[in-house]
Amino acid sequence: MAEMRTEEEQVQAIKDWWKKNGSSLLIGIAAALAIVFGWQAWQDHQAQQRTEAANQFGNLLNTFTGEDTEDKGETINYLASQLREDFADSAYAIYGSLILARYQLMDQEDAAAAADSLKWAMNKTEEGHPLRLIVLNRLARAQFTAGNHDEALATLDQAGDTGSFTAIFQELRGDILLASGDTEGAREAYIAARDATELGQRVGILELKLADLGVGEGA
Repeated sequence: MAEMRTEEEQVQAIKDWWKKNGSSLLIGIAAALAIVFGWQAWQDHQAQQRTEAANQFGNLLNTFTGEDTEDKGETINYLASQLREDFADSAYAIYGSLILARYQLMDQEDAAAAADSLKWAMNKTEEGHPLRLIVLNRLARAQFTAGNHDEALATLDQAGDTGSFTAIFQELRGDILLASGDTEGAREAYIAARDATELGQRVGILELKLADLGVGEGA
C-alpha cells in the first residue's frame, strides 16, 4: 500500500506540475514549432522567388539573343522592368538591367536611357564586388557616348581599386580625356592602361592610340 501511495503521489505531483506549468510549456512548444515552420516557409518562398526570377531572366535573355521582331525592344524593356520591380534585390535584376542597357545603347542608340538603366544597377551592387566594376565601366561608356564627359570621369573615379580591370578603366579614361581636349591626360591614361595590360594580351588598338599621341612602345 505504501508503494501504491507513493505512485499515486507521484501521479498527483505530475498532475499538479502540469496544471501549474502546462500552459507555458505548450506556448513554448507552439512558439518553437512556429519558428521552425516559419523558417521553412520563408526558405520555400525564397526558393520560389529565385526560380521565378531565373525564369524571367531566361525569357529576357532569349528575347535579347533571338531574332529581331517589331516588338523586341518593347518586350526587352518590359521583362527587364518586371525583374526590377518584382525581384529588385536579386542578381537577376542587375544582369537584366545590363542586358537592357546593352540593347538601348547598341540597338536603339539611346545612350541616355542606357545610362539610367546602369545607374539603377550600380545602386544595387555592393562596394568592392567585381560586378560593380563592370557596371561602373559600362555606365561611364554610356555617359561618354551621350557626350557627358564630366559625368563619365566622375563615374570612373567611383571605382576605386580596379584591380585586374585597371587597363580597361584607364583606356576608357584616356578616350574621355582625349575627347575633352586633355591630350596630356589622355596620354598618361593610355600609358597607365598599357602598363597594366598583362604580357601577351592584345594591345594593338591601344598602341595605335598612343602612337597618335606621339608615344612609342618604349615610352
